Amino acid sequence: MNRTTHDRGRDRDEEGRARSARPRDGLGRPLPYGAEGVPRQPEGVVRDPGATLREAQRLFDAGMPFHAHEVFEDAWKSGPEAERDLWQGLAQLAVGLTHAARGNAAGGARLLRRGADRLAAGGVPTGGSPGPGPYGIDVGGLVSWARELAARTEGGEGDGGAGPGAVDAAAEAPRLRRDAA
Repeated sequence: MNRTTHDRGRDRDEEGRARSARPRDGLGRPLPYGAEGVPRQPEGVVRDPGATLREAQRLFDAGMPFHAHEVFEDAWKSGPEAERDLWQGLAQLAVGLTHAARGNAAGGARLLRRGADRLAAGGVPTGGSPGPGPYGIDVGGLVSWARELAARTEGGEGDGGAGPGAVDAAAEAPRLRRDAA
């Protein structure tokens, strides 16, 4: 492994890429070495769209949007190019919720809007369409949810325990599919 003076002490994989071995909390924040964190989401998992949505919804419902983002990242990296905007938009929603739950209102709102815009502009049916989007995804509902949460987050509503204005990630978990209860 090739190390420079800038990366001494950083965790690296076999190719020299940075890989933090520090445990993380449910919002992806690093914890001190030796602390008990939540299990990491494995990287590079190829799932079919239904499995991707089920796993991401499970993570959202558990208050772990950072981990849901990683599931969507796997989908956009392994899926067809034509679906890239769909999966990237969903990942941006997850990261936006992560930032909002961490108390970063401006960053959370910006990413929520960016994800909503990507979904709305990506040729994916939105609220004006009577049926669900691809794979049963409620694109219109997600776009509305993201824009409403962005506005509330910027307004300083909520306190998810992470500081003023932080939202509760589990309570704010989006419904990815219309049929999801």
